[in-house]
Amino acid sequence: MSEYQYYEFLAIDRPLTDQQQAEVRALSTRARITATSFTNEYHWGDFRGDPSRLMERYYDAHLYLANWGTHRIMLRLPKAVLDPEQAERYRVGEQVNTWTSGGHLVLDFTSEAEEEYWEDNVERSLSAIVGIRAELAAGDSRPLYLAWLSAYGAWERDEDAFDYEEEDALEPPVPPGLGSLSAPQRALADFLRLDDDLLAAAAEASPPARPIQHDRNALAAWIGALPAKRKDTLLLRMIEEDGAKVRWELLREFGGGTTGQEVETGRTVAELLDAASARRHVREQQEAAQRAEEQARREQEQQQARELRLHRLAQDIDAAWDSVETSIGTKKPREYDLAVELLRDLHALALRDEDAGAFTQRLIHLRERHRGKPSLIKRLNDAGLTVG
Repeated sequence: MSEYQYYEFLAIDRPLTDQQQAEVRALSTRARITATSFTNEYHWGDFRGDPSRLMERYYDAHLYLANWGTHRIMLRLPKAVLDPEQAERYRVGEQVNTWTSGGHLVLDFTSEAEEEYWEDNVERSLSAIVGIRAELAAGDSRPLYLAWLSAYGAWERDEDAFDYEEEDALEPPVPPGLGSLSAPQRALADFLRLDDDLLAAAAEASPPARPIQHDRNALAAWIGALPAKRKDTLLLRMIEEDGAKVRWELLREFGGGTTGQEVETGRTVAELLDAASARRHVREQQEAAQRAEEQARREQEQQQARELRLHRLAQDIDAAWDSVETSIGTKKPREYDLAVELLRDLHALALRDEDAGAFTQRLIHLRERHRGKPSLIKRLNDAGLTVG
């Protein structure tokens, strides 16, 4: 398989200027570049730019794919809406990284795995995932926890992914709502290959998320109490900057952006992985039992259908033999197959009714009459309809 890499960047809070687009264009002459996006794929060679540098200077979201198994998502948010110290609690080696640049915090989530097959449309994942920026800005820490959990989930695929002393590492605070992920969070979990059993094990300690509801009267009173100079500054920022960022900051300051209380569990990485393994074992046993039950049901239905066919054949055996001759007389492969299938039913009927001798005699005569048809004779032999 040839080498394949895919790069996508989005400018969400503020579009790139003409000068900035020219600077990015200097890094890739074939990329599709607009004021809000950069997209390119490589089958040979590599991108000359540094994605981390581009995130610091120009873009708010980045997706990278490589057909050797790398999945990478980067997000940039204002430090005012996501505390770097909070994000740092979910850091895991090279899999979950965070750093600050100017007034921004950059999140870097990576998943590495051997690709058994290429997933279709995975390049379109960024549009589905990017909504977690707004969720993080609103105080929802589930995306950070999902990235942390997916990093240690790689341990089950590769026992050498981490040093063994990390088995005793404690999980970070567990956010509410892990049992009911939003659509962007589900897309992130899938992109980072988060195992469903591991997620279910982690979610056992996660309380339900509360819908975010703002008391309009309380919010109006709080805004009314803001100093006039502060309001003027906020209005100016609304015009000059991204309005969503100002909204996020105000809601955080007001205190209405959380979905519930986080939980300190004291669980270790090893305990989480063991719990996931136990859940997987039970699930696989249940699925195996369901498959066996389904297979037994299908076999019973097939047996009942065959018994019905045999019962109908028994009403006029001579007519059935005439049908065999008619099908053979067409000299068509498909009709040969139908004739052989009918002969197998006639054989089963003869065995059931202890009349195998009569069936054998008629089969001998049939094979003799049509011995000049090698394709038919081969089908009869393959079906076990032989004599002597």
